[in-house]
Amino acid sequence: MAVSTYLVTAESTAPPEDVFAVVADATRWREWAGSMITVSEWEREGDPPPGGVGAIRRLGRPPALAREQILEYDPPHHLAYTIVRGLPVRGYHADVELLPATGGGTTIRWSGAFEPKVPGTGALFAAVLGRIVHGYARGAAVEAERRVERGDDGTG
Repeated sequence: MAVSTYLVTAESTAPPEDVFAVVADATRWREWAGSMITVSEWEREGDPPPGGVGAIRRLGRPPALAREQILEYDPPHHLAYTIVRGLPVRGYHADVELLPATGGGTTIRWSGAFEPKVPGTGALFAAVLGRIVHGYARGAAVEAERRVERGDDGTG
């Protein structure tokens, strides 16, 4: 079966360190990721704790909860994860790259690839996922800016 992909970008005036802190903290996604995320928590910690390699985060709105495992953790530049359960896809892999923007701030580059479980649904599912993930990227950008403005160190 063919691999389907999406790629979204968003800009933030916050530095990569602050954007990474937002994206990497599963416990606070429900504060900024929109109405689709009412549960955001660590199911298992990784290395380094809590959200490093091997960590599993639960995100979603019951009964639709996804379990995502962190595959790569390189603050403040890159976070990669796979969906263990929660979407009708196989082999899902996503990369969140945080690039210093010209003149300051961060360019968020969020990409994903997967094989749909239902043949013929890849393009549609990629479009839907791309739209959802773009909302997350934009939400993370705005949340990082808000935290910088308030002096929030990410601990709540």
